[in-house]
This record gives sequence, C-alpha cells and structure tokens, in this order.
Amino acid sequence: MTRNRIAFFGLGHMGRPMASNLVRAGHDVAGYDLVEAMRDAAGKAGIAIAASPLEALSGADVVITMLPAGVHVVAAFEAAVPHLKPGTLLVDCSTVDVASARRAHEIAATAGLLSLDAPVSGGTKGAEAGTLTFMVGGSETAFASGRPLFEIMGGRVVHCGEAGTGQAAKICNNMILGVSMVGVAEAFVLAEKLGLSHEALFDVASTSSGQCWSLTSYCPVPGPVPASPANNDYRPGFATALMLKDLRLSQEAARDSGAATPMGQRAEAIYAAFDGAGHGGEDFSAIIRHLRAAPLDIPR
Repeated sequence: MTRNRIAFFGLGHMGRPMASNLVRAGHDVAGYDLVEAMRDAAGKAGIAIAASPLEALSGADVVITMLPAGVHVVAAFEAAVPHLKPGTLLVDCSTVDVASARRAHEIAATAGLLSLDAPVSGGTKGAEAGTLTFMVGGSETAFASGRPLFEIMGGRVVHCGEAGTGQAAKICNNMILGVSMVGVAEAFVLAEKLGLSHEALFDVASTSSGQCWSLTSYCPVPGPVPASPANNDYRPGFATALMLKDLRLSQEAARDSGAATPMGQRAEAIYAAFDGAGHGGEDFSAIIRHLRAAPLDIPR
C-alpha cells in the first residue's frame, strides 16, 4: 500500500470516522475543522489535528473535504489549490448541488490537479464500520488514484461517470429514499386506521410487491426491524434535516434540467413541514409521526 499524506477537512459525524479509518489503514492524516469541539473529538479518535488549514495542506498528496454545502466546497477548493503540489488529488465527499461539484472540478483542472466528487451513502454507522457506498464522478485517471482510499472507507465504490455524476447519483438515490419512506409510512398509518397490525403489514409487504429498503431495512415502526431507528425513539441515523437538504437538491436539479419529479416535489414539501415543526434532528423515518399527527396540515 502506498502511504499518503491526506489533508482532511470536515471532522463531523461522518468525516471523523472516515478519517479515523484512513489513519488505521496506515495513512498520514492531518485533519482540520472550524469547530473546536469537532477538532477535539477527532484528536481523541487518533487523528492528527492541524493548527490551521495551511498546515493541513502542507505536503498533501490527497485533499478530502466533507462539508455542509456547495459554497463551502467551492471556497475550500479555491483556497487550497494554490498551496498544492502537482499531482495532488482533491476529493469532495460532501453532498452538494451538481453545479457546485462541477465548479470544484473546474478549479482543480485549471490548476492541473486531479479531482473527484464522491458523495457517500450509509450514514454514521457505515462511516464508522468502513462500509459506505461511494458514488464517484471524475476522470478514469482520478478515479484510479482515489479508489484505494474509497475501499478503506467503504464497502462499495461506483464510478458513475465524468465530473458531477457522483452528486447526480446521490441526489437521485436519496430522492428515491425520501419518496419511498413517505409511502411506507403512509401505508402503516393507513393500516393502523384499518385495524391491521404492524407485523401483519410488514410480513405481507416485505415479501411481496411493496418490498423496498425503507420497509425492510429502515422500517418506520418499532418491532419488525430491530436495527431501525424506530426502535430507538427515532434517533438518527439519517436526520430529517439532511433528508430535506437532499430533497431540495433534487428539486433544484430537476428545475435546472427540466425533469418532471412530482413525487420528489411532494416529498420535499412533507419533510419541510416536519422540519419546520422542530423535528429536523429526528431520523427521517420519524416522518410517520407527522403523518399520524397532522395529515391535513401537510401542504398539498
């Protein structure tokens, strides 16, 4: 294995375990986060914390970002490239809009550097276990350079195509997830009204045409799937606020591309209402509580 010096920016709930897995695999990771508490937690997890972004970048072979939004990614790439040596690979693992991802690629290309957009699926548990799915956009050369690192942090790596296609895949996938969870939750609410037990509905739907990941892996009611957040008072997991972010990205992309996504639009409105009621920190499967409590208040 080639030992890389990696600058890792964004040491939150996803970035910290991802960086830790790289350290455990023998890479030299210099981490940085604007939030002191995140830096402290990462240091306790065995990640070397740089005193500044420039210190983290010093001598870096690879730069990895895990940041909140496209504007942050673009700013990070713009700030980093003047300080990087030729051949450095820049990898953004954030979930951002496709336009920002493509802009980040342009910044890297102008400086003669390799770049990848590589958002992830699998949540905090996947980040900790090193079983994330990486959806990667960028050149074949850049992908070949980054793949060994993805295989440390993840269990599946898919090269989706050229610049921005990793983000496109993530946005489309999570729109499916958001829409399907609303559908599953609605079915359980209807079953409750009709006197059908949770277990009976699960036993039927999980082995017939209603089967989907939102039902069989992340069931929104307690009982049928012991590992689902429903059995832990809907602690995330994948928070409602993050699902809403991804649905908004999907609808922005739909408007920009002229794609018709009426179910995605509806799911965005439902999650926006739930988030607006103060539930952004609950797992997105808790949307069933919203559907039970105030179905007439959901925008139609």
